[in-house]
Amino acid sequence: MKMTCLQFNGLKFLLGIFLAGLCNQSLQSQSSGADARDLFRQLNDEWPSPNEQRLASGAPGPEYWQQRADYKISVSLDEHTNRLSGTETITYHNHSPHILRYLWMQVENQIFDPLSLSRRSETAPNLEGMDIEAFRNLQFSRGFDGSVELSSFRDASGAAIQFSRVDTNVRVHLPEPLHPGDIFTFSLNWEMPINDATRVRARTGFEYFEEDGNAIYELAHWYPRMVAYTDYTGWQHKSFLGRGEFTLEFGDFDVEITVPADHIVAATGVLQNPQDVLTSSHLTRLESAATSSVPVQIITESEARENQKSPADGTITWRFQAENVRDFAWASSRKFLWDAMAVESGGKTVMAMSYYPPEAEPLWSRYSTQAVAHTIEVYSRFTFDYPYPVAISVNGPVGGMEYPMICFNGPRAMKDGTYFGAHKSPEEWPFSKYGLISVVIHEVGHNYFPMIVNSDERRWTWMDEGLNTFLQFLAEQEWEDNYPSRRGEPDQIISYMTSSRQVPVMSHSDLIHQFGNNAYAKPATALNILRETVLGRELFDFSFREYAQRWMFKRPEPFDFFRSMEDASGVDLDWFWTNWFYSTTHCDIAIGQVDWYQVSSQDPVIEKPIQRTKDEQKPITLSESLNKPLPKRADRFPQLKDFYNSYDPFDVTADDREKYQKFIDSLTQEEKDLLKTGDNFYRVTFNNFGGLISPMTLKVTDDRDQSTIHHIPAEIWRRNAQSVPYLIVSPRPLKSWILDPFHESPDSDRSNNQFPRQLEPQRFDLKKSKLDKNPMQLQKESPAKAPTSEPNP
Repeated sequence: MKMTCLQFNGLKFLLGIFLAGLCNQSLQSQSSGADARDLFRQLNDEWPSPNEQRLASGAPGPEYWQQRADYKISVSLDEHTNRLSGTETITYHNHSPHILRYLWMQVENQIFDPLSLSRRSETAPNLEGMDIEAFRNLQFSRGFDGSVELSSFRDASGAAIQFSRVDTNVRVHLPEPLHPGDIFTFSLNWEMPINDATRVRARTGFEYFEEDGNAIYELAHWYPRMVAYTDYTGWQHKSFLGRGEFTLEFGDFDVEITVPADHIVAATGVLQNPQDVLTSSHLTRLESAATSSVPVQIITESEARENQKSPADGTITWRFQAENVRDFAWASSRKFLWDAMAVESGGKTVMAMSYYPPEAEPLWSRYSTQAVAHTIEVYSRFTFDYPYPVAISVNGPVGGMEYPMICFNGPRAMKDGTYFGAHKSPEEWPFSKYGLISVVIHEVGHNYFPMIVNSDERRWTWMDEGLNTFLQFLAEQEWEDNYPSRRGEPDQIISYMTSSRQVPVMSHSDLIHQFGNNAYAKPATALNILRETVLGRELFDFSFREYAQRWMFKRPEPFDFFRSMEDASGVDLDWFWTNWFYSTTHCDIAIGQVDWYQVSSQDPVIEKPIQRTKDEQKPITLSESLNKPLPKRADRFPQLKDFYNSYDPFDVTADDREKYQKFIDSLTQEEKDLLKTGDNFYRVTFNNFGGLISPMTLKVTDDRDQSTIHHIPAEIWRRNAQSVPYLIVSPRPLKSWILDPFHESPDSDRSNNQFPRQLEPQRFDLKKSKLDKNPMQLQKESPAKAPTSEPNP
């Protein structure tokens, strides 16, 4: 640390400190100012222009519109052939101001057609060292034809309608143009095989249990449904490639599900015929659960085990209705246990429920429904009251997937009834307590994003996954102390942000690299930093809630989110979106230098002794020490010495005193008081090596071990994105500076965050080498198994 005495010149000395810093910034900005201007640019030119559909405030405008599609469906499950067959009637409402000459439908299960765009564009897996199970699944999926059969497209009068198939989409040719405000009703039949989800991994499928000969069916994107038609892209008919999920219209569903007679069905919506499908005991328990604050077993483990022993004859039909939802999913099995409890949201009772096989115990009865209820309580506080009557978690072959009012979650106990706590590897996750709690929170949380705040998943994965993962982190932290959250804390994203194969968060879903880190972890971390460090909790929570409530049951774009957050907070956040959502830079900010300044009294009686001490403390160079004993010519010839050989520049002379007195006489009393300033001035230089613009928290400690926290906003980088000086004035001398002491940012190198630098010991392991046995030794130990040199007969 360098110490400098400032020479006083009237009232200008304090101003000079700031001018010096600004001057230094100005000089540096000649080479780097363009970068700073780019990182702090306003994004209005990048975003679509506001209009009466989507306002500049980020809110829906007075002319906002969206389409609607109502469904009446009858579907049958054949467990012997593992096939679905169904018929549906769709009523399509044209709320747009446009005339439509055709409609588009999406049939996502067509992705299982061997000729689908997704299957034909798959890249080859790494075959070297492939796991046997992975190879078995590869071979199975290559032979699976899951294409969907469509037939009998008819309008409301029964007349045939022409249709054309384009990969996972279907164009429906209207008999006449559909004008704004008009409604078109049509029907169709379809049939498809159900994939074995343990072999063909997907968001849907069945799991077969060899021990008892039964299966769990989890059915998603199982029916042809309408493609969304929007103000920003027209028909969103981008083919389903398996990653970018779903873009859907809201509507009402009336669904009849015919299954084997002893199956239990969980589904989106409210069961309409409980008296026909449930026993009196089940109905009584369900009524009790509606007022219970803890889970009540509707179907017990003993009942489920008895039910799965031998299939019943015949079928039974369950009927569900759901209002104002964008999708419908369901699960069916004779293996299900079922528990339920009540949770309050906005003065209404929501039924939190779980369905799971005996193999899921003891994890599921203890944690699943509690996690469902916990999610509704926490998420509703940060967004809006949960508007639906039920929220369901189902255990089956799908690891984690979300739909309105129902989700599929994979973790369960191991066969011996034990499980892991916090999983340390992907192999442990399916048998992990916290893996289950977290995935239930995450998938139930998707009811809020995107099931209600209905973002376009096919284009922007982060708009639901990132926001939901952020809220998941908040909910996990309210579950118990020291909950092992895997995403949300800044330190957890460092390895991704410093990796080489990245794309910005603002990338279309099918173009993302490192999908989980990009679409889930990074935006969740960004929002946590925005909440904790940039805006503060109160301002962030108000703004986030405002966005969520503005866009309930509507379809926001990223720019609506960005604008809403700025509109409600009153803070310009364009620099934040630029750095976190439009770039791949990482965070590495260092304390480069600290310069210490004190005001000079300019009194020679005070200053010259200080100068003498500093001169005497200068280090002696090697040459000086070695030259010291050498004979000197001036010692041999004293006549060579003159005035300067005895002159002491640090002696106070009469001339020094006279000049000082004249200087003092020229000052006003205010200027004389300024001269007595005893503060210490520290100019701390920060270097941005990573490129990510970030606010900074600096902890400084004085010589009495008293610490002060400085919160430095990101705007300090606006003139120079590479290096900036920051002034600290302290009445006491300071002895240490720590940047980001609370780990508020994902700083990739914390060794340069302290001044003076501090070393921390690193531990390393010693290993003992081991020599493998040679073939001769192996033969002596086990002759029968050892290789032989004898020829084969």
